[in-house]
Amino acid sequence: MAYQALYRVWRSQRFDDLVGQEAITKTLKNAIQQQKTSHAYLFTGPRGTGKTSAAKIFAKAINCPNSVDGEPCNECEMCRSITEGRQEDVIEIDAASNNGVEEIRFIRDRANYAPTTAEYKVYIIDEVHMLSTGAFNALLKTLEEPKEHVIFVLATTEPHKIPATIISRTQRFDFKRIDVQAIIGRMAYILEQSNQPYEEQALSVIARAAEGGMRDALSILDQAISFSNEKITLEDALAVTGSLTTEMMDNFIGACLQQNVSGALEVLENILAEGKEARRLTEDLLLYCRDLLIYQQAPKLLENRAAYLTENFKQLAETTASERLYSMIKILSETQNEIRFTNHANIYLEVATVKLATPQTTTESSTVVQSSNMETPAAIQPAEQSELLALKTQLQQLQNEMQQIKNNPTSEKEERKVAPKKTASSYRVPTERVYQVLSEATKDHLLNVKNVWEDLLMALSVTQRAMLKASEPMAAGPGLLLIAFDYEIVCQRADSSDELRLNMQNSLSMMIKDYSPDFVFITRESWPRLRQAFVSQHQDRPVAVETNDTEDEISLLPPEETNEVVEQAKSLFGDLVTIKED
Repeated sequence: MAYQALYRVWRSQRFDDLVGQEAITKTLKNAIQQQKTSHAYLFTGPRGTGKTSAAKIFAKAINCPNSVDGEPCNECEMCRSITEGRQEDVIEIDAASNNGVEEIRFIRDRANYAPTTAEYKVYIIDEVHMLSTGAFNALLKTLEEPKEHVIFVLATTEPHKIPATIISRTQRFDFKRIDVQAIIGRMAYILEQSNQPYEEQALSVIARAAEGGMRDALSILDQAISFSNEKITLEDALAVTGSLTTEMMDNFIGACLQQNVSGALEVLENILAEGKEARRLTEDLLLYCRDLLIYQQAPKLLENRAAYLTENFKQLAETTASERLYSMIKILSETQNEIRFTNHANIYLEVATVKLATPQTTTESSTVVQSSNMETPAAIQPAEQSELLALKTQLQQLQNEMQQIKNNPTSEKEERKVAPKKTASSYRVPTERVYQVLSEATKDHLLNVKNVWEDLLMALSVTQRAMLKASEPMAAGPGLLLIAFDYEIVCQRADSSDELRLNMQNSLSMMIKDYSPDFVFITRESWPRLRQAFVSQHQDRPVAVETNDTEDEISLLPPEETNEVVEQAKSLFGDLVTIKED
């Protein structure tokens, strides 16, 4: 006999064989025992969770003359004929290929006749959501007026596509994803019955890759058996599933925790070069960080199910702060969502790697301090007291200046004073260079740069591309190009890299004829202030820059009359400032 796949050989033949669906199997067995079966059932849930198998077992149990406790005997002629698919009173239909009105009408006409040999005529319609609207309407009539000896079992992975009128006429059972431990137990039983040696860690990797589907797990196990020589090892399972090895994850996460951006990007490039899939890679890293966190709090939970409790793993768990792991899990989770909707998954992984390996910024640290102070408001730190005193002093100075301007508006320009500037940013913005760019900026130059920006990123190295991913050209002229970065630390790193500037100039000169500008790097946070200050000083000409507050991406900023003291007040207090005209 030809070889059969494991999921076919070991298909469940009894309710007790269905793994991870105890509530459903108990309900169906009790209904058969008490003879309280419905005329229509709807089995929903992810693929490979036992929906079709449960339907066939139900068809056998309800027709088996030797049924005990709601279970079929699997030995009588009725059970064997249903198992082998030759029982004419149990009809299994694939709605994906028989989704028309005529097929459903044929079923409806046949349902009017009594069963020939079985007690109940059972129709199992798989992937029922694929039926057309007309076919659903034809089926609805049969469900509204069911025959006494006819039972319909509808199975689907997408119940939201089934009309509510159909669902309301059925008993619905939602099959859930199977737990990892339950999948491991089932695979271990199958391998022991087949006399196939294996490593427990290999089964753990396969069970995770199956994502809650027993059929997927057995298919991967089949591949692992073919791939291995004699014994299914952890390395075999990692190779078949495309998961990361323990060494890869240790090296990558270790480089990130050591704030070694270059090393982490090199490890990532090696992983991608081996053909690892981006989505699976991100998921493995997310689970790795999750396990690090769990091992810190409850190490016993991972003793029997983690596949990578190495010495490096334990050392990372012991030396890494929980707050850092929270931050890494958040970054990886956001990256996982972004990868789902892009064709450039590698770029998002590179950006995520830079974030993971970058030290926490001052803003993040202050957020943690602020949250801790909110929990204990009575314990005010000395640093906060000094900041509060400085803020009060600035407020008093600003109020004095406003009062002087109101009393003597004619000498406003002579009595202006420079308000204290915020010192939160450690990066020194090259204001004069920014003004130089804006003075020569044109709309055509900016459009040309934006048109080739994505091509420019792909022409750079992995590290340089990751730095520029979170940036955007804001203004461009014949000899200068202004670029704004989302993150201050990335802006600092780019500004100090002469190699980056040279590569960008070379690439731009090839993409845009006779264009090899010098670059000015700023933070995106400082851009609105610099732009407004330049416009205020040059009210005689429009400036072509990138704006985010108009419908056009690139606009000519009109001259605006501004009051420097008012602008300073806005920079200090934001929306709390109210301007009143005298």
